[in-house]
Amino acid sequence: MYSNKSFLKARRKKLREEQTKAEGVLWSKLRGSQLGVKFRRQHSIKSFIVDFYCHKLKLIIELDGWIHGEEENKNKDIIRQNILENLGYKVLKYRNEQIKNELKNVLQDIWNQTHKN
Repeated sequence: MYSNKSFLKARRKKLREEQTKAEGVLWSKLRGSQLGVKFRRQHSIKSFIVDFYCHKLKLIIELDGWIHGEEENKNKDIIRQNILENLGYKVLKYRNEQIKNELKNVLQDIWNQTHKN
């Protein structure tokens, strides 16, 4: 109902082609159901494009670079996250630096979130 709107297809493709280094690293660990669940990357929900999405669990993973630390972007991110959570999605957020410096911990956290009973 809300997913992968056709008018966002070109934007999703461009984001996949121009992924950040952190997105590439995390995708290499998520793709092919390596953590036991299937993730999609650059998936649209309503008018938002999320970095990674697990349909089975309604789980979104977002990676934030330095630009998300700016006040205007912080406020937009809060509004966006609230909208997605009100639609029933769970949003996990990590900083790009965490992917670079704490990948093992991030993967453990994602595993824990995807394998709750």
